[in-house]
Amino acid sequence: MRAGEGPPVPLPRGYRLDDVALIPSTSDACVARAHAGEPDGLAILAAGQTAARGSRGRSWSCPPGNLYLSVLLRPRNAFEAGGAGQWALLVGCALIEALRAFDGAPGLLQLKWPNDVLRDGAKLAGILIDAAMSAEGAVDWLVAGVGANLAVAPAVEGRQTAALVSPSGKPPSPRAVTEVFLARLEAWRGRLADEGFASVRSAWLAAAHPIGTPVTIKDARRSRQGAFAGLSEEGALLLSVAGELGGEITVVSTGDVLLGQEG
Repeated sequence: MRAGEGPPVPLPRGYRLDDVALIPSTSDACVARAHAGEPDGLAILAAGQTAARGSRGRSWSCPPGNLYLSVLLRPRNAFEAGGAGQWALLVGCALIEALRAFDGAPGLLQLKWPNDVLRDGAKLAGILIDAAMSAEGAVDWLVAGVGANLAVAPAVEGRQTAALVSPSGKPPSPRAVTEVFLARLEAWRGRLADEGFASVRSAWLAAAHPIGTPVTIKDARRSRQGAFAGLSEEGALLLSVAGELGGEITVVSTGDVLLGQEG
C-alpha cells in the first residue's frame, strides 16, 4: 500500500501500462505504436518529456512530479467511433473524477470546454487528442494525451495555473493517479456503450463552469464574446452571443475558450 494513496488500483482488462523515465512525447510514442498496429489499451506514462505538445501546437512544460500520460484507444463500437471532439469530453469526465479523488477540495475542480481541468479557475490539467479517421469519417484510432499538475504549477504566459492540493499536502504519485484515471476511462467507455453520448454530455456539464459564465472564443480569424449556453447534442459549445442567456445562440466547434477575465 502506498502511503496516503491507498492500495494499487488494478488496470482494466486489456490495458497495458508502459512506465518510462524520459521520452520526447508520450503522445508521439503512442501515435507511432498506433500506426504499427498496437491494440487498444496501451498507456505510456513518463516521468518527463523533452518535446511535449499542448493543444494547437503549443509547447508544454514538464517539471518532475506531474502527470504525463497518453493512452491509445481503438473504437469498439459505433458509439465510440462517433467523433474525436466527443472523446475529449469523455476523457475529461474520467480525468476530473481521478483528480478529485486525490484533491483535498474536489469541489474546486471544474471542466472547461473542450479539454481543460481548472482548479479554482486556474488551469490544472489539459487533454490533447490525436486521431486517425476512416474513409467514412469515423474515428479509426485515437491517442488521448493527458497532462496534469500534481506537484508543480508551471508558469504559462497569459494563463493562471494551479497544482493539485492533496489532503496530506504530499502530491500523489503519477502512477496512482494513472491507475484511477484508466479505471474511470474504462467505466466511461462502458457508459458510452450502454447509454450513448448523452450520458457523457450530461456528466460533463455537471462538472463544468456554470451556464451563463462569460466566455471569449478565440480562433485564427477572430475573437467572440458571449455567455456559455451549454453543449449541443454532439458536444459542441453553445455561445449566447448577446452576452446573456436568451440571446442568439452560436454553435462553436473549435477555438480557445477564456472564462471571464481569463487571459
